[in-house]
Amino acid sequence: MAEGAEKKVKKKATLLQRRDRKGYLFILPWLVGFIVFYVRSIIQTIQFSFNTLTMDAGVGGYALSWAGLENYRYAFTVHPTFKQILTTSVMDMVIDVPLIIFFSLFMAMLLNKEFKGRGLVRAIFFLPVLMNAGAITAALDLSATMMNGGVSGEVAETAGAASDAVAFSLDYLIDMFVSIGIPAKLLDYMVSAVERINDIIRASGVQIVIFIAALQSIPSSLYEVAKIEGATTYETFWKVTFPMVMPHIITNVVYTIVDSYSTSDVVELASSTAFTNFNYGLSAVFSLVSAVVTCAILVVVVNFIQKRTFYYT
Repeated sequence: MAEGAEKKVKKKATLLQRRDRKGYLFILPWLVGFIVFYVRSIIQTIQFSFNTLTMDAGVGGYALSWAGLENYRYAFTVHPTFKQILTTSVMDMVIDVPLIIFFSLFMAMLLNKEFKGRGLVRAIFFLPVLMNAGAITAALDLSATMMNGGVSGEVAETAGAASDAVAFSLDYLIDMFVSIGIPAKLLDYMVSAVERINDIIRASGVQIVIFIAALQSIPSSLYEVAKIEGATTYETFWKVTFPMVMPHIITNVVYTIVDSYSTSDVVELASSTAFTNFNYGLSAVFSLVSAVVTCAILVVVVNFIQKRTFYYT
């Protein structure tokens, strides 16, 4: 009996090892690319942050002179906007990520239902991802520029009047919510969410697709059992749907945080500092500090969700 148990344990361990190998093979192309290309860039960025870089126009290269922590001191104590932009970018990330995740899951549950034209509606929600492409964005900006002074002038006047009316209505609603005792912090978060609704919808395309795939992978037998047991729709969501999509919530959180970082103002500041002001050492500091802060947020959030995640096997 003991020998049979040992054989079963060995077979189980072998199966787990095979799954691990498949996982490693799946990420191997990314891992090779990361080591060959990205690690070298990280090391070079760290090197630039401790040096003053000057371009050599004659040779076509660059020269480094040791600066120690001077670039870091300048970034945190002298630069007029870095700390403010970094703080604002982090706060925007803290506000946007939960809203994008909740909105994406909500829309995925709606789009997972059976109805006519479902494919078209799904394409419409994924369209903002395509619209963020550089060529399309440039074309839209060019179209807006060409329209200035024509129809856009009348549109601007109409939009201005509409914005005044919206501002008045919003102020009235805020006063009403304050009068009924809603906490100020919660109210500020709600107002920020309303103001960012356009950005939230535009940033939710990929997350919606991932959540739809997660919902379609949930075994129908689980919903049948819940229905037989008399579970309500609310109970089914919290006992079946939400636990089953938790692993994909981690994926979407990681994607959303990285996407938010890549489009943040601090990245634009680092880019302009390097390629407009040609201060590569200071730009490297901006990039490294913001990347470290983003990685720290990722570690904290992922560990928090990981402890509460259920994996169905």
